[in-house]
Amino acid sequence: MDLSTVHQGVHKHRLKKRVGRGIGSGHGKTASRGSKGQYASAGAKKPAVMFEGGQMPLFRRIPKRGFSHASWDKHYHVVNVGDLEAFDNGAVVDAEALKIKGLAKGPADGVRVLGTGELTKKLTVKANHFSKSAAEKIAAKGGTTEVIAPPKKPVRNKMKPRTAKA
Repeated sequence: MDLSTVHQGVHKHRLKKRVGRGIGSGHGKTASRGSKGQYASAGAKKPAVMFEGGQMPLFRRIPKRGFSHASWDKHYHVVNVGDLEAFDNGAVVDAEALKIKGLAKGPADGVRVLGTGELTKKLTVKANHFSKSAAEKIAAKGGTTEVIAPPKKPVRNKMKPRTAKA
């Protein structure tokens, strides 16, 4: 091997295939697309991921019944009054404190306190919802319940503003 053969067989810059430039180029007439067919025209797109070759797609074959309210449904952490025994007397119990104690794990839209179990401590509990029995049990021990107000709904102007015509 010598310096005259170092670059033999190595193509540093490969030229672009120029199609549709006449018969002599070898890629003339149909420009290597074949004759007719789905991909012969310029605007043809390859089929989408869900395309099944013209067969009725699975999504359209299966029956659709009912509806789901998952798009607007809210997920709350459910905590029973008996679970609040884990806190010290006089403590303030909110969503952050529940997460620290491991009583409310994962993402949620708020906390709901239910009345199962007994409470022996005076606590200040902040939550989005209290069942009637839970509020009574907390109040019976001298504790307080604070309901976290939900976010206000946006006010939408249902009347289109009238534009003055000149």
